Amino acid sequence: MALGLPSVLVGSWTDDDAATGVTVVLPPPGTLGAMAVRGGAPGTREAAALSSTGAGVECHGVVLCGNSVFGLSAADGVVRWCASQGRGLDIRDSIVPVVGAAVVYDIQSPDSERPTAAAGWAACEAASADEPATGRVGVGRGCTIGKVAGRDFSVPGWLGAAVERSGDVVVGALVAVNALGDVIDTDGTMLAGCTAPPGAERYPHDPVEAIPGFTGRGTEEPESPERGNTTIGCLVTNARLTKPEACRAVDLAHTGIARAIEPPHTNFDGDALFLLATGEVDTQPDLVAMLGAAAVARAIRSEIVS
Repeated sequence: MALGLPSVLVGSWTDDDAATGVTVVLPPPGTLGAMAVRGGAPGTREAAALSSTGAGVECHGVVLCGNSVFGLSAADGVVRWCASQGRGLDIRDSIVPVVGAAVVYDIQSPDSERPTAAAGWAACEAASADEPATGRVGVGRGCTIGKVAGRDFSVPGWLGAAVERSGDVVVGALVAVNALGDVIDTDGTMLAGCTAPPGAERYPHDPVEAIPGFTGRGTEEPESPERGNTTIGCLVTNARLTKPEACRAVDLAHTGIARAIEPPHTNFDGDALFLLATGEVDTQPDLVAMLGAAAVARAIRSEIVS
């Protein structure tokens, strides 16, 4: 089942030619939504409404997109699909879906095809309760990691998934790994990441100006570094949580990023996590946070791509 919960649907749309994609998570009606950002350069939608200070409670979908801010167009298609299915808030006889989204930067060239609303709709049409496809699919298609010594020394990233359980409580995580840093094991050894030779300048030990090609990938016109990285994801749980509890739990789940990526949450990453709580099991929010952090770390390490 998708991320350990039979009521949750996950689907992806992949563009192999442009090396980008879209992944969508669709929860059952009445699901509470929350999100937290720890990276310094996020690209998001509905972040304010789903944050700890926002009034938004119910969430009808989460979209993880490639192509930076251009990819947010895919969320329009998810909103339209949800409305067509009656998934949303009933406001003055209109169905108004609340759909959160976050992006990674994977643009290959200015002429690459962009994900559109049609891509978001297609991801919804492909969504199912089956175990989701992972690796170089959907939002994971164009991800890269290990860019601390410049993008020319990076390696492919991925879309990873993992599920953690304690008694009746289930927390699943779906994570797109496009980090500036390296993926590390529990003992701190590198599992995948920067291929630069020993002694090469690396951020944050050296200033970005001293690192050849810190931004861009084999280009003479480097892109702004804050747009080149990001680890984003969506957690789902059957726990019953209040909005403040859910926001705290998803914020603490970022600990999983810090466990599995070195360095995490830099000024050049847009790390963002969503949490969807279906509200079926009473439990402590700290248990959700603990399981969430473990699931995020395992999801990040789950798809080592050579």
